[in-house]
Amino acid sequence: MSAISVGQAVVLGVVEGVTEFLPVSSTGHLKITEGLMNIPVDDKSVVGFSAVIQVGAIAAVLVYFFKDIKRIVSAWFRGLTNREERYHHDYKFAWWVIAATVPIVLVGLAAKPLIDGALGSLWVVAGSLIVGSAVMWCADQMGRHKRGEDDTSFKDAMWVGCSQILALLFPGFSRSGATMSTALILDLDRVAATRLSFFLGIPALTGAGIYELKDALGAGVGAAPLAVGTIVSFVVAYASIAWLLKFVAKHSFNAFVIYRIVIGVGLLGLLATGVLDA
Repeated sequence: MSAISVGQAVVLGVVEGVTEFLPVSSTGHLKITEGLMNIPVDDKSVVGFSAVIQVGAIAAVLVYFFKDIKRIVSAWFRGLTNREERYHHDYKFAWWVIAATVPIVLVGLAAKPLIDGALGSLWVVAGSLIVGSAVMWCADQMGRHKRGEDDTSFKDAMWVGCSQILALLFPGFSRSGATMSTALILDLDRVAATRLSFFLGIPALTGAGIYELKDALGAGVGAAPLAVGTIVSFVVAYASIAWLLKFVAKHSFNAFVIYRIVIGVGLLGLLATGVLDA
């Protein structure tokens, strides 16, 4: 019997789609939801399932930003054979995304036993939600929001790419939250910070999903729940991306900060009273 049913996969797909790109921690929300549905959060197949359905959310990014991605990838290929093209921002940006992905890949492979074990606790999720909220609030206040997407540099990409490690080691911190906060500290405006977070998430999350696929299928999750969860994640994530870009163009991140604190404190309460098992 599959460790996750099709019905549960639908719920988890919705949660993943809504939260993957919002700075509220998709991993944290998935673990909380799994706990409420009595799904063992530290089960190898469940961890794999969570990583695989992220591919649906990444597919939504690929579709939503297809023109931008096509432009960047085309510039990269042209630059491989044309020296003049190598001065183009899109060519350099493609290399920056590749380089900025290397740190999280290395840390992910080296620390996988710890990530799948002790760091997967819901206590860690609760603490990371709250601490990450403070970081996000400070970043939004500190940032001068004066630099656009065309002003990004290799240094920006590396700092933002490396910040993904925080979310990898501390589920609940939020990959989107960490990357957007770092970009804001570097004085990028909110829309540029959000778009950079999207682009840097493509290789990291796609690689994680492919890497975990064997564990999800081989350790107890059926193909049907995986397919359903991934498709639902794609549809919901596409709508979430469109909403988020419109939201950050006119609003601060305060609403997300407050939401994260409420969820973090609520989770601590559920754990302390024994309603949820860490």
